[in-house]
Amino acid sequence: MLEVKNLNVAIGDRQILNDLNLSVAEGEVAAIMGPNGSGKSTLAYVIAGKEDYEVLSGEVLVNGENVLELSPDERAARGLFLAFQYPVEIPGVATMTFLKAALNAQRKARGEAELSIPEFMKRVKKAGDMLNIKQDMLKRALNVGFSGGEKKRMDIMQMALLEPSFAILDETDSGLDIDAVRIVAEGVNALRSPKRGFLIITHYPRLLDHIVPDTVHVMAGGRIVRSGGKELANELEKSGYREYEAEDLIEARA
Repeated sequence: MLEVKNLNVAIGDRQILNDLNLSVAEGEVAAIMGPNGSGKSTLAYVIAGKEDYEVLSGEVLVNGENVLELSPDERAARGLFLAFQYPVEIPGVATMTFLKAALNAQRKARGEAELSIPEFMKRVKKAGDMLNIKQDMLKRALNVGFSGGEKKRMDIMQMALLEPSFAILDETDSGLDIDAVRIVAEGVNALRSPKRGFLIITHYPRLLDHIVPDTVHVMAGGRIVRSGGKELANELEKSGYREYEAEDLIEARA
């Protein structure tokens, strides 16, 4: 499903990812944890195709295809999805217009017919009910005036509508209260499938109490330094990232 091979990435003269290797199988939910500055969000952005990052070497394979050679919209059409840590507000763009355009653009790229308005509305209602998204939210401009929790739920709603084959959640729990974390987690769990992989990036184990991962990876110094099961997240909750922050410091001085 996802295979990252010897990935080296820099911004300017600073290298952030260092020979990073990661595999996530079809149907697997993998979590990445680690101290601030270890490169977690950089990895998510590079996979999704965000500009400003220089890929020095390595590959990012999705279903065997190196997506580094594709534009962000082509990656999305291949089934990649990124839920942002800080979803942006887009004044002047109606939420429903955005959702319909995004969904139909991907369907067109895949050679599928556009959805009729009744079918689109049916899908929006189903996703909205699952995520406790009220109709008045859908009548506003995209994310404008939304609370942090509402923005995150809207991101998960987009994921539910687009039905990606591989989804990356970049610190989706950041800034959420307990109830919002639970709602977002329920939406993600409803989308778990033997045909869909997830990469969940988080600082805190509390999200993983609701979205139980198959594997947990610790990232430090721009690479994966340890892997294990859910018990590894529980261990990090008790011990913190002290030993891994030291590794980050060593890498920064190297």
